[in-house]
Amino acid sequence: MELQQAIFLFVAGILGGALNAVAGGGSFIAFPALLFTGVPPIPANATNTIALWTGVTASGGAFRERLDVRKRVMVPLLVTSFVGGIAGALLLLKTPAHTFMQVLPWLMLGATMLFVFGKKLAGNRGSSVGRDATAMAILGASVFELFVAIYGGYFGGGVGIINLAMLAAVGMTDIHEMNALKSVLGMAINGVAVIVFIVKGAVYWPQGVVMIAGAVVGGYFGAHYSMKLPQAWVRRFVILVGAGMSAYFFVKAY
Repeated sequence: MELQQAIFLFVAGILGGALNAVAGGGSFIAFPALLFTGVPPIPANATNTIALWTGVTASGGAFRERLDVRKRVMVPLLVTSFVGGIAGALLLLKTPAHTFMQVLPWLMLGATMLFVFGKKLAGNRGSSVGRDATAMAILGASVFELFVAIYGGYFGGGVGIINLAMLAAVGMTDIHEMNALKSVLGMAINGVAVIVFIVKGAVYWPQGVVMIAGAVVGGYFGAHYSMKLPQAWVRRFVILVGAGMSAYFFVKAY
């Protein structure tokens, strides 16, 4: 790997880690960067996952004071995140990535729309997964999270957007608290996927180490500074990222 490529991947890691901390979608930058430097699609996906996982972990540390979720809500979401993340990672290693690329833009568009209208969908029906969550609300969120985790383990591009959309749809409204929980779930999903990719030897380590360094820097500082912004600004940024990702993958796939 040449010095110019290392610098390019380090910067891509910073941007990807920061974007994941604020809104999700860091793979929109990191995954193409790996492809551009000559890493094949499946190893690029695996290497991108392990790099941005470290960034999500760093952002989770910055958001820890915002995390106020009861154990009866957190445990089911974490269990389904682990199960789905493993299933998605194994599916990636057995399925051609280009097949999923045909479906990806529709998932991105749907996730963005769900984030925009999630609050209206939740309404005042008492279905929030907040402190007074009902058993049905927790069950619904856990089932939703299972599918999000399978997607996250398989590709991961925009999984943060989808998780934010899921949390909005089940009644959460504080964008910073949502980002905190999104980071924890992202650590679980990508963490088990990383183990699968390492065991299967799918990671390109020279590129991965450089991008990990960048993602840690971007993840921590992105989370730290995003909490200083008004919630409305962060929401608009999430929507902008989601729309941009959807357009990009539509062009890429069709």
